[in-house]
This record gives sequence, C-alpha cells and structure tokens, in this order.
Amino acid sequence: MIIDAHQHFWKYDKLKHSWIDDSMKEIRKDFLPEDLRAIFKQNGVDSCIAVQADQNLSENDFLLNLAKSNTFIKGVVGWVDFRADKLESLLELYAENPVMKGFRHVVQGEQDPNFLLRKDFCHGIVKLNTYTFTYDILTLPHQLGAVLEFVKKFPKQKFVIDHISKPYIKDGFFDGWACLIKEIALHENVYCKVSGLVTEADYHLWSFDQLKPYLDHITECFTPQRLMFGSDWPVCLVAASYPQVMGIAENLVKDWSANEQEIFWGNNAAEFYTIA
Repeated sequence: MIIDAHQHFWKYDKLKHSWIDDSMKEIRKDFLPEDLRAIFKQNGVDSCIAVQADQNLSENDFLLNLAKSNTFIKGVVGWVDFRADKLESLLELYAENPVMKGFRHVVQGEQDPNFLLRKDFCHGIVKLNTYTFTYDILTLPHQLGAVLEFVKKFPKQKFVIDHISKPYIKDGFFDGWACLIKEIALHENVYCKVSGLVTEADYHLWSFDQLKPYLDHITECFTPQRLMFGSDWPVCLVAASYPQVMGIAENLVKDWSANEQEIFWGNNAAEFYTIA
C-alpha cells in the first residue's frame, strides 16, 4: 500500500494563488483528481491526503467535494482560523465528515516568528484533540524554535512536519535546522513528511547526493516509524516529475527492512490520519 500523504488540488486563480511566482509558472493551471489519477496508476500509488493550498473555508468545501467523488482521496487537511470565536462550532461540523482528518495554517507566511506560540492561536489548537484532528506544521527553519516550544505545549496532539520544515538546501545551510529538528523529534507525537525537498534545492541542478544529508538526518531523528512519503504534487513539478520524487524516497529506503519500507510508504500515514 502506497499513500501519498501530501499533495494539492486547485483551480488556478492568479489572485488566490499569487504565491505561484514566475519561477513556478509551470504550475499556473488547474490540477484536479483526473490529472493525478493517471499518475498514481503509472506509479503504483493507491491513495492520497489532499492538503489545503488556500486559507479560507471554501477551500475545505472544495477538497471535501473532490474526495466525495474520488475515493482515492482518503483524507483532507483543511484550514480554519484557530483564533476565531466560532472555532468550536466549525470543528464540530467538520468532525461529522470522516474524510476531514486535520488542519494546517501557512505559518511559513507569517511575519511573526513566534506566531505558533500566540495565546489566541494555541487556544484553538488545544481544541483539536477533542475531535481527534491532526495538525500539519508548515514552517521555515527560522521558525523551528517556536515549533519546539509549540509541540511541548501539546504532548497529546498528533503533529506532522511538512516538507521537513523546508531547510535551505539550495544555500547548503544545515546545522541550525538539524539541531532543532533533532530536539523536536524527541517528542514522539511528532511525525515528519519526506516531501518538498526538490523545491528547496536548485530547481534545475538538484541531485540526490545534495538531498542525502537532510534525508539521513530526519531518518536518524524520527526513525522510519514516524516518517511518511509525500510528493507535494503539483508543486514538485517545478523541479521534478512525480517518478523522480518517488525515486528520491525509493533511494532513501532501499536498505531499510521490508517492514520499515511498508510503514513508510503507507502504514504511518494510515495510522496518523486514521485511514481504514
């Protein structure tokens, strides 16, 4: 069983998706389940988790509707305003849909490096565990100090770090990211997605050897028991094809035991996101 634990869908809108700059113009178009279904068939992928790419409630409706008509979408990671007064009622509503697995906020885009630690945001996060919702942590390396304090606050909450927190691979920066990742990984309620590496390297010149130190480090820190595969499709397409992204993961796990490979490719994601 292979589960792609991190990919996106969208109907391209130049205002809504303004983050897709000129260097990423290849993905300035629609990406929908019919596009991904063929790719999955070609690469032996069984199912996926669709992750929000826009921060509004209509994004949740969009993804949940796609999942309703495309059974290979096994879960949705949506968005809510954790600081909103109506948060409780929203979580109650989404808890009625078993496809809604959790939420994330695009913290990497926040100017405040301690955004995760603000009382109003944490007041919302504390409510997630009541409904068994997960939380995806999307940050940059300079925000990892806050991530460490954040996960300490919620030892019973299921967290997963998206894109190994986007280390500055292109610039060759490693040590600061590595130190904090090691400390964060000591908290066993935190998982990590092997995703998004190619877009943190040089889009055109990346190599597996360049990515290997980062992959080795997260393997040492999280162990195969808390790592999961994610493609970050279609964002990955600015730097690599879907088979190339899978090839990175295959190269990573080639010397692992059969059981370790099995849990990496599917079982960890299934357990984390409670996929039957």
